Amino acid sequence: MSATLPPITVTARRGIDVLEALRGALSALSANLLRSILTALGIFIGVAAVIATVAVGEGARRQVLAQIQSLGANLLIVWGGSATMGGVRLGAGGRSNLSWDDAAAIAREIPEVQVAAGSIRQTFQVVAGNQNWSTTVLATEPDYFIAHEWVADSGRLFSPEEAASGRKVVILGATVAEMLFAEEDPVGREIRIRQTPFEVIGVMARKGQNPMGQDQDDTVFVPYWTARRSVMGASRANARQVGVISVKVHEGEDMAAAEDAIRALMRQRHRVAANEPDSVSIRNLSDIQATRDASARTLSALLASVAAVSLLVGGIGVMNIMLVSVTERTREIGLRLAIGARRRDVLAQFLLEAVMLALLGGAAGVLAGMALSHILADVAGWPVLVRADAVLIAVGVSALTGLFFGFWPARRAAHLDPITALRHE
Repeated sequence: MSATLPPITVTARRGIDVLEALRGALSALSANLLRSILTALGIFIGVAAVIATVAVGEGARRQVLAQIQSLGANLLIVWGGSATMGGVRLGAGGRSNLSWDDAAAIAREIPEVQVAAGSIRQTFQVVAGNQNWSTTVLATEPDYFIAHEWVADSGRLFSPEEAASGRKVVILGATVAEMLFAEEDPVGREIRIRQTPFEVIGVMARKGQNPMGQDQDDTVFVPYWTARRSVMGASRANARQVGVISVKVHEGEDMAAAEDAIRALMRQRHRVAANEPDSVSIRNLSDIQATRDASARTLSALLASVAAVSLLVGGIGVMNIMLVSVTERTREIGLRLAIGARRRDVLAQFLLEAVMLALLGGAAGVLAGMALSHILADVAGWPVLVRADAVLIAVGVSALTGLFFGFWPARRAAHLDPITALRHE
């Protein structure tokens, strides 16, 4: 795009000197630097948008996946069914109709199930020395930790024997341990729940937030029968009641089949008539993961389409500026053709200029996109994942954009008639 066409070294047999052509392309672009920068701006914006979109979208998708996996793999959550009071339907979990025996029956009678653990939770003020903290006390059994793939970071989990005998032992979530004991090791220390002393036998490994935004580490785990006798209380009517049942399905088993089997078993155990709705609600975490993953992919595709429009606009800008360059350099093109340059030499010169223009814009866009993705991730609190294939695709697309939109101006330059071109004013 300079006022003087850079030379192209050619030979009759060996064809185009590519290195010399590259030098000529760079020389032509630098001769009109401001115009080249403005032309490459569209490519720059498009590539930066592609990189940032893919990086932030993939990071957000990985975060959602990690949150769901933190709940446990192959996990089904069984809730009580809906209840109606005064004509008002209370929704899933409104009916407290699940029992400890239901959990045992699921684990015993459904082959696809690895473990099934009932649990019930309430909020209490937990006290340790002169410190206190309001947290969730979750009463359950050891199989709960298997279902949710939860391990102790220090100390140990309570054993089936301790759970069955009603030992007053607790395991603290990481948040509770930090709030009550700060940097001290709580294992072996004593806490009180409703004035009842408990021995801390372990601290759970951190899980972070669940997909609903709740802190999973803000929990105290107590054996079910201990909680029933000492903390939560139990009447004859609700002595074996649980709030939810966590069901872990064997790896490779059909989750949908296991879910159907649980529904059928609960209908049988709860004596539900054929024309009545199910007595339980079941949440399949795999379905939640698939839905959120699909939503993240849809959003990424939408943003990527916007970035593609930016690349299209940038490509049109490249084509327009190359057409202007051809018009400005018509006489010099005619002179070159008149002294023996082949049409493909001129075609290669202008194609290289267009591709170099797009590649320079694309390379700057990659750097800007990576910086933008980190800024957006910091603002949104998401992890960022810059994929190498996205970078390569973005750069490749920018080069193809220059090649595609630069072909028509290059072809027009190569097919100029030397005599007519030399007469151009």
